[in-house]
Amino acid sequence: MASCINGGELQVRVVSRRLVQASDESLRPHVLAVSNLDLLPQTIQVSMFCIYPKPPTSAGRRFPRRRRGLRRRLAVVAQPLLPARRPHRHQPGLRPPGDPLLQPRPTLARPTAAAISMTSSRPSPPALPSLLNHFFPLAGRIVTSPCSGLPEIHCHNQGAELVVGEADVALASLDYGAVRASVGKILLPYAGDVALSVQVVSFACGGFTVAWGTNHVLVDGSALSMLVGAWSELARSGALAAGRSTAEPRPLRVPPTRRAVEFTPLDDGERQVNVLTSDESFVARLYYIDAAEIARLREAASRDGGALAARVQAVSAYLWKALATAVGARDERCRMVWWVDGRRRLTSSPELRAAMRNYVGNVVTFALVEATPLPEVVSMVRHAITEPAYDERFQELVDWVEEHKTKRYMETVCIGLGSPSVSVTAFASFAYTDFGFGHAAMALPTSSSHASRCTGFVQIAARPGGDGSWIVSALVWPRLAAALESGEVLGRIFKPVTAEYLGLRPATARPAKWEGMITSKI
Repeated sequence: MASCINGGELQVRVVSRRLVQASDESLRPHVLAVSNLDLLPQTIQVSMFCIYPKPPTSAGRRFPRRRRGLRRRLAVVAQPLLPARRPHRHQPGLRPPGDPLLQPRPTLARPTAAAISMTSSRPSPPALPSLLNHFFPLAGRIVTSPCSGLPEIHCHNQGAELVVGEADVALASLDYGAVRASVGKILLPYAGDVALSVQVVSFACGGFTVAWGTNHVLVDGSALSMLVGAWSELARSGALAAGRSTAEPRPLRVPPTRRAVEFTPLDDGERQVNVLTSDESFVARLYYIDAAEIARLREAASRDGGALAARVQAVSAYLWKALATAVGARDERCRMVWWVDGRRRLTSSPELRAAMRNYVGNVVTFALVEATPLPEVVSMVRHAITEPAYDERFQELVDWVEEHKTKRYMETVCIGLGSPSVSVTAFASFAYTDFGFGHAAMALPTSSSHASRCTGFVQIAARPGGDGSWIVSALVWPRLAAALESGEVLGRIFKPVTAEYLGLRPATARPAKWEGMITSKI
């Protein structure tokens, strides 16, 4: 039976919700332990959300009516392809016994964002069951172990969720600046134990959205991007890249004591911000930065005659100055945190570098700076990101979690006590959102709200298609949002995302307005 989800002007009607299993009967049920680094994030739901305009007519074929066409294409997605091929033990879909992150669980690996086989021009497009053969854990369930109290993955082929929805509005009619009233209403809820929920929502204009929902205990942001990219690769080429060699496990050591100050137990109520304060202190914004503005920031942030500042460094320096402007004289210090992907920074051996290249799981740590605002902001940013010895840092993290895994922790800097802090994470490339009908207009990682976090959070994602612009999802204090929008620092760099910018409506001279912006999390 169809049902409507979310109130207000935008309503998504759920047409169907079903489970799709892996088709390879040789895959045996098993229980998968998560790695130590997977235990650091809270078990919160995360997703990759993509917007696609109406697909063009291809090869003389017109797309059928929205409902009939969507159901027909999804029937292809859910239908198993035979014969199914069992993943080779060295393919990226399996973690080897010598897992470099000290846990012997198979990884999800490169994989699938399934529903999009819908319009592939290939005569036999890969289906979701075949994709689940490559990463069987995504067809499982996230369960808390009654013995250890830790999350684990029950890989019993319970099935990935495939949800089909419809919205009787055009994509161009949505106010993308008001995140909760647009993106927040398109994303559909799914059970907390589901490892993969693929959600396809069609719109009256013929465009559609696709969301790949999972859980942070399974993937970090880079791994989530790899899932979408690998499915695009599979849809376009019919195969995934060959597997990589693996590294030998490293022994545990005595955990360093300095880690104790970097994490705070979640059951320590006296060191938490109450949920009402954290919920009501922030506004959600969706901005974009033109490629020309990024180039201008790089020029402004670079020393005379020196090398250009990296894009993330230059934008981070701008954010730092905006934060300092918002804080003013009320606090002498402010903090910025960068979430760093360890896949390219773990360099202790060629084997480890190769093993981490396609690793799907959690391999992130943070670099933190707390200082009085400095004129040489870019140098400070560059030093904070590049100075740590990441092989040592990740090993320390793994060792520390091994000694503290019976409790849940949060990064102390993210709680919100002390000087204001903003954390930044960047997805500088989205090369693989084309599944045969063009790049997505927008690809955006999202996460469910969670209590006790009272720090600014900024996600930077490259706009698919390679025009050089960036999309910025920001959950920040109203005063910081005002500083970004006023252009007090180097002019107005951050502009509101609009349907015109996304190519969903012809550009007009009408300026974007901020009226009606929301004051709650995505």
